[in-house]
Amino acid sequence: MHMRKMSLWVVGGIAVFCCAAIGQERTTQTPVRSSGYDLKREDTLVGTVIAYTESSTTPPLGAHVTLQTAGGVADIHLGDARLLAANHFNIQTGDTLRIIGENVAFGSAAPFLARIVQKGTQALAVRSPRGIPYSYWVPKNGPASKPLGGAL
Repeated sequence: MHMRKMSLWVVGGIAVFCCAAIGQERTTQTPVRSSGYDLKREDTLVGTVIAYTESSTTPPLGAHVTLQTAGGVADIHLGDARLLAANHFNIQTGDTLRIIGENVAFGSAAPFLARIVQKGTQALAVRSPRGIPYSYWVPKNGPASKPLGGAL
């Protein structure tokens, strides 16, 4: 008899949890890339700069360039603008750029994540081969560290 009561409690508990799970609404989540950055999916874009923003409020945050290509207009994420500036990589409206990277779904947008940006003969890697944006670091004994008395 005791075993029968225990079985009824277990079955009743399972039924309650199942009904609760069925009654819940699914929430939609922001689409995120299903896999990491993949060099095999990289593409090359060549075009003319329409606009450049050092600090975009549109995710992913950071520098963005709008490029007019043969296939249309592309929004390209370049990462940290300080990295570009530290490497004397200036982007102006009208410049022709060659960008190697990957188009990735990010929220409701699908920006092109740049890995290498080339302007003329100058090329700069802004993202690792694994897709991680490079960060800007203040160089030791550089101009930024002089007011602090040398190395950071």
